[in-house]
Amino acid sequence: MSVRKRKWTTMKGVEKEAWVADYVDNKGVRRRKAFAKKKDADAFAIKAGSEVQEGVHVADRDSVTVKKAGELWIATGEGEGLERSTIDQRRRHLKFHIEAFIGDTLVSKLSVPTVREFEDRLRREGRSQAMIKKVLVSLGGILADATERGLATRNPVRDMRQRRNGKEKRTERRLKGKLKVGVHIPTPAEVRAIISALDGHWRPLLITVIFTGMRSSELRGLRWQDVDLEGRSISITQRADEYGQIGRPKTEAGERTVPIPPMVVNTLREWRLVCPRRDTGQINTAGNPVRELHYVFPNGNGNIESHANIINRGLIPAQLKAGITVPTEKVDEDGNTIMAAKYTGLHSLRHFFASWCINRKEDGGLGLPVKSVQERLGHSSVQMTLDVYGHLFPRGDDADELAAAERALLS
Repeated sequence: MSVRKRKWTTMKGVEKEAWVADYVDNKGVRRRKAFAKKKDADAFAIKAGSEVQEGVHVADRDSVTVKKAGELWIATGEGEGLERSTIDQRRRHLKFHIEAFIGDTLVSKLSVPTVREFEDRLRREGRSQAMIKKVLVSLGGILADATERGLATRNPVRDMRQRRNGKEKRTERRLKGKLKVGVHIPTPAEVRAIISALDGHWRPLLITVIFTGMRSSELRGLRWQDVDLEGRSISITQRADEYGQIGRPKTEAGERTVPIPPMVVNTLREWRLVCPRRDTGQINTAGNPVRELHYVFPNGNGNIESHANIINRGLIPAQLKAGITVPTEKVDEDGNTIMAAKYTGLHSLRHFFASWCINRKEDGGLGLPVKSVQERLGHSSVQMTLDVYGHLFPRGDDADELAAAERALLS
């Protein structure tokens, strides 16, 4: 490794000079890199020498652009058999948020300052904080894949996170706040009103999610063979993604068995009699198509129901009918404020189920310990359950116990 000054004369007779860092890389190939200033050449020489010694140096000539690295990252995901929705999200992040700003930059030239500038630019271009976070996760995945392929030496996204030392998570939690009953989580009175307003084929689906906390993808992929009405339980063994493709739950903990109360048992027993059956593609002796009872909550043809239909035709109309609404800024022809459903996502009913599991028995809940709540929700860890719902667990220092302790102390 050496740094020297080089002078030369162009074909037009113009004299030029530069500082050249001369070294041999990991492959035994001699490399040269020119700089206008000696201090820059010296800094590069020290950095490259250390990387060569560690066996992680990648010359710019052997590197690729962020766009090309992103394409390789997507190919890696396809080879690993990731879900179609995950691959499509990777493509969207690369095309609409990464390529436009740093797509032509070599991955070997990315650093913590350049990644920070990229983050700031996304913010200036109007991306939401949630989207910026997702895009940075994707960029970190691209660089991790490039590092494994020997196309980059460092992952500056990971380095930036380490330097922030959890600051992002703390800020996110502070801005997002805790889940609140009556704001994010339906109250028991609201759930009773929703149940009373349910009818038709949405009744069994919404009652099931209220008393099991199943995710939308798990409901859509649920089969009758996984429902044990005699044993009063539902086994969750698969899920349906947004494209209707069936796969296993995303985590091992997602595969679980959830007990169901009598209301769910009776509702599903009635629903089974009229549940749409799917076409098997076979013809019976009478020349009619053979249909089978397969999915528990299918569409009219017996196939997988869409998430949008569950929300727009099931959850929202049920709330409007039950009067679980909030005012909007719109008015009708008579000048009356138009009301909208209070809870717009199916996950609100999952939140209710979690709170029902946590609440004390004297308050109408199940009073389950945190480990049982984690298992019923299918969380990958107890810590995840505590992070989301920890504040809902009853404390041992409530007002009644404090009063009793005070009397004991003063007496």
